Amino acid sequence: MTEPAAPGPGPRPRAVHQFVPALIPRDATGSHTLLLREALRAAGWRSEIFAEATHDELLDESIPVEDYDQHAAPGDVLVYQFSTSSVVAEVLAARSEPLILDYHNVTGPEHYEGWEPATARRAAAAQQQLRLLAPRAVLGLADSAFNERDLVAAGCRRTAVVPVLVDLDRLADPDPRVARRLAARKAEGGSDWLFVGRLVPSKAQHQLVKALWAHHRLYGPTARLHLVGSAPSGRYLAALRSFVVDLGLEAAVRITGEVSDAALAAYYAAADVYVSLSVHEGFGVPLLEAMRSGVPVVALATGGLPSTAGTAALLLADDEPSRVAAAVERVLTDQSLREHLVAAGRERISALSLEESGRIAVAAVASVVGP
Repeated sequence: MTEPAAPGPGPRPRAVHQFVPALIPRDATGSHTLLLREALRAAGWRSEIFAEATHDELLDESIPVEDYDQHAAPGDVLVYQFSTSSVVAEVLAARSEPLILDYHNVTGPEHYEGWEPATARRAAAAQQQLRLLAPRAVLGLADSAFNERDLVAAGCRRTAVVPVLVDLDRLADPDPRVARRLAARKAEGGSDWLFVGRLVPSKAQHQLVKALWAHHRLYGPTARLHLVGSAPSGRYLAALRSFVVDLGLEAAVRITGEVSDAALAAYYAAADVYVSLSVHEGFGVPLLEAMRSGVPVVALATGGLPSTAGTAALLLADDEPSRVAAAVERVLTDQSLREHLVAAGRERISALSLEESGRIAVAAVASVVGP
């Protein structure tokens, strides 16, 4: 579809406000929401964030959803950052202001069944809420063509693809303590694999463990795997730890939990390859983080990842462990391929820069708001 027109001169509405179920630090949706607020303000609109829940670190950045009526004014446009089920959806369904859905994908309930029944129910509820809001929205924004298909299927009449807003400069200063520890391990020899994401079944960290096991058997037992991210699923985390032990990989697999931006920067700086075998991704922000850090990417071609990566990743058709291991080994040993992936990664993050993505987002909002 054609790109929305850029904002023109003349009076603007009083505000373009964002609504979000939870405003959380070091979270792709939360970071996007904060960065979009700054882009909207820079474009000349008043903009606040109304949240159902806010992490303690960000309490000064949001207003409770129930307080919106105290701020509402004629001409307001509302933007809903949609990534999970929330009472916010019901609130917005009952309002009359123009609504823009900024859709970040919902992992289907089938990915949680057998692991986290309550999470599966919340995912199903989120899909129902998407079908409730999509016909009411004047515009649906999706951060990939993959996500855009969900909006269309839910009944959104008008859509546009707007990349996630990501501040990659936050990874500029690696934590020196973490960097020293990782360097000490690297001095022992072997390669460092990295994956960043929540420990949940759909992210398929268990498949990464299988691929590492296969790599040890085929190419030598020296590679290490670092799994960085929060662990919302206790059952999956326990099963993953047990699986690592069963395969004899306790010394080779590190499950870090959630880390600071500085620690994350150190993990990227130490990584020899970024490997993703996630079976459901709407966009894949960590791919851009790896590219920013000069780390070549190997990824299962699923969901929105191919459009995010472009030519800057070695994309896999399946996650069979020995084939994944062979692909990783090729990236580790083929210098020309590494150089190509790193160079293509630099071009990709330039195309998806914060400035460019912010411009596209503002233009999309302006197409609804009008001059």
